Amino acid sequence: MALYNRINGKELKEKLKLSDEQRTTISFYKYHYIIDPGAFRNELYKLLDQIQVLGRIYVAQEGINAQISVPSSQLDHFRIQLFRIDFLDGVRLNIAVDDNGKSFFKLKILVRKKIVADGLNDETFDVTNCGVHVDANQFNQLAENPDTVIVDMRNHYESEVGHFKNAICPDVDTFREELKVVGELLAEQKNKNLLMYCTGGIRCEKASAWFKHIGFKNVFQLNGGIIKYAQEVKEQGLENHFVGKNFVFDERLGERISNDIISVCHQCGNPCDNHTNCMNDGCHLLFIQCEECAVKYSECCSPECAEIFAMPVEKQKEIRKGINKGRQVFKKGRSENIVFKPIHQA
Repeated sequence: MALYNRINGKELKEKLKLSDEQRTTISFYKYHYIIDPGAFRNELYKLLDQIQVLGRIYVAQEGINAQISVPSSQLDHFRIQLFRIDFLDGVRLNIAVDDNGKSFFKLKILVRKKIVADGLNDETFDVTNCGVHVDANQFNQLAENPDTVIVDMRNHYESEVGHFKNAICPDVDTFREELKVVGELLAEQKNKNLLMYCTGGIRCEKASAWFKHIGFKNVFQLNGGIIKYAQEVKEQGLENHFVGKNFVFDERLGERISNDIISVCHQCGNPCDNHTNCMNDGCHLLFIQCEECAVKYSECCSPECAEIFAMPVEKQKEIRKGINKGRQVFKKGRSENIVFKPIHQA
């Protein structure tokens, strides 16, 4: 059988859009030494493809990081098959909070050097010596302690649309950069409670071990991240300290956690927290756009991109020929076309 998707992405997106199949979005991760990531990747692809799982999974010698969607009718079967993999038996599965079943349109499993790019040399410290995991209730209690510093371990475009109350939200583009910035920012507060959170917990897993290594005494991390927190406060009737949306790395681009809208449209400045990608394939910038501006600019980030997007497809291809725009990782919300920019806490 084929071990890679061979169908055009646009066709798959359209198929997903028209499908009425119920699907459940799930994320999970596990740090575990994998001897042969390539072989593991191939076996995993065959297993998940048979269950019609869609999503994006990173595999490395240090473990696995997965964001997927599973046909809801296959959830029990998926869980049984996944748990048959020794090191994944009983792994926590984070179920999406605000899910329309349209999160992924194909299955993509990539072998990477690391499951999260952190820039750290794992041989220089004990990566298993992580912080204390806390649930939603414990997080809320720690958050009320005046000796606690709450830190958002996500990137600027994530915290822009949603974050915990009183959290420090560094204006950074990458997790690698964040580790350095936070370490320097809190260098004189190493005896305080360092309370960290991220989307599903994976970034805090590595960050907590690193911060303990460089001298922080009381390190805590939100177990299961924002996703698990939102579920626990709802199930247990706890006060929700998270305001806004939880940014997610799939087609949904966000989960509604509270009704608060804390960001603005990057083009007109009106309250808005809907991320989108510029429709000009030569740009594809990630930015925040309201419905009115989407109509005005044809879902593009600027009049210039809208003008190109209106051209015949062949003309568009000719314009961007030979120009490698990459994944635009370092331009998410950072463009000269962005008029209204966020103010970050740091």
